[in-house]
Amino acid sequence: MTNVSSTADDILACARTLIIAGGYNGFSYADVADVVGIRKPSIHHHFASKVDLVRTLVSRYRAEAEAGLSALERNVADPRDQLKGYVGYWEACINDATAPFCVCALLACEQPILPEEVALEVRAHFRSLASWLTSVMERGKRKGQLHLSSAAKIEAEGFMATIHGAMLSARAYGDPKMFGVITAPLLDRLSARH
Repeated sequence: MTNVSSTADDILACARTLIIAGGYNGFSYADVADVVGIRKPSIHHHFASKVDLVRTLVSRYRAEAEAGLSALERNVADPRDQLKGYVGYWEACINDATAPFCVCALLACEQPILPEEVALEVRAHFRSLASWLTSVMERGKRKGQLHLSSAAKIEAEGFMATIHGAMLSARAYGDPKMFGVITAPLLDRLSARH
């Protein structure tokens, strides 16, 4: 059974890389088969359709993100440091190219063409992330560690949009440092005493 789940994991990892490189329509089962070194029918054995594959990928990605945010909360008490940790995670991923872009942010750009099952998973990821960011903003404000100029929910949505926009800018300029150039003032503004 380990081999079966290992193959499924390899297929999912490959699909994630291909989506980050070219989007939802930028890959086929033939591409996955070539990279993973299996035949297309083997992919269908694990994922009946591309929709099933990408829906499963996004669902797992969301679960991994939620687990990562929970771990950040357990290990870092200060809300300001939690935001810095979140930004730092993405900055490291972009700098070393391990995860140069959020797969859900890329898929969100393709929302009009995505199958509904995939679109629902992408929206669920954004709702979950926005909810976590809102709770961090609220706690930070209560503790006097974060200074918000709008309601926590609005600040959280703006924070999330800035992080994803910084990913896009780093990619557009071909310069990973652009991510930090854009995100550093965001963290400074939230930490500044007014």
